[in-house]
Amino acid sequence: MARPTLASLLAPGAFDRPVDQVGADERAAKFTKRSIKTSAKEQGLKMVVAMTDLTTLEGKDSEGKVRQMCAKAVRPDPNDTSLPSVAAVCVYPALVRTAKHALKGSTVKVASVATSFPSGQIPLNERVKEVERAVADGADEIDMVINRRAFMQGDYETVFDEIAAVKGACGRAHLKTILETGELETYDNVRRASHIAMEAGSDFIKTSTGKVQPAATMPVTLVMLEAIRDHYLATGRAAGLKAAGGIRTAKLALHYLVMVKETLGDDWLTPDLFRFGASTLLNDVLMQLAKQRTGNYQSADYFTLD
Repeated sequence: MARPTLASLLAPGAFDRPVDQVGADERAAKFTKRSIKTSAKEQGLKMVVAMTDLTTLEGKDSEGKVRQMCAKAVRPDPNDTSLPSVAAVCVYPALVRTAKHALKGSTVKVASVATSFPSGQIPLNERVKEVERAVADGADEIDMVINRRAFMQGDYETVFDEIAAVKGACGRAHLKTILETGELETYDNVRRASHIAMEAGSDFIKTSTGKVQPAATMPVTLVMLEAIRDHYLATGRAAGLKAAGGIRTAKLALHYLVMVKETLGDDWLTPDLFRFGASTLLNDVLMQLAKQRTGNYQSADYFTLD
């Protein structure tokens, strides 16, 4: 397969074969029918923990709340020392230093939303400066939002150039590009935006900010996974995916893992290439793991709020 170029992605007819929406919906639904046995379920749940970006993105976020979240990120359940730490904590740029200090000595990364999250509606130079400040403060990963206005107007070159500029500002930090799929309207748009983001240098593509509904859905995520597969076959470069928004239960998270495995293979079943962006998912996973360990469900009150 020939490697796609920006010109080929922008050319008329580049995506003449539309995504089969009915087919995508049906394939995604089939992943929810897989039977997951007890030992595999426990392994899968621990994998979900390790793939989680524990997130707080509220206007009232405080240093104390972030420090508490970081403690939970390192030791999700103090009663179960077999559990891994989560992959990252995700905070606003103003709280990156607090998170970095709280996580010192751990394996947990600090991710920060930037580029005028969640709207992206400020001039590019200001978005780039915000990224540079977050990286200077210690962010290991940047979650940026694409310019949906430009994308929906067909100005794909601007979308590409802005992502590339932000990638340049990230320096050593990894870039996750948020498509905000709930605003892209069609699976064809999701596929095109995915390819543009990866061609512009994104290390991950991400479904949603979590501020717009619908957020992550299995069919949309499947379209993005298939775009990652096509990009990898064409370029040899493995991009990751972060599913964020609306994934609240352990059962649903396991369905996502099945979909990743059967679409991209075992190589993508790692925090380096797949993440969940979550604020409520982790507690449900911890409850399910406690049930696996003790035979009894614990109340949600036993776990700290994220």
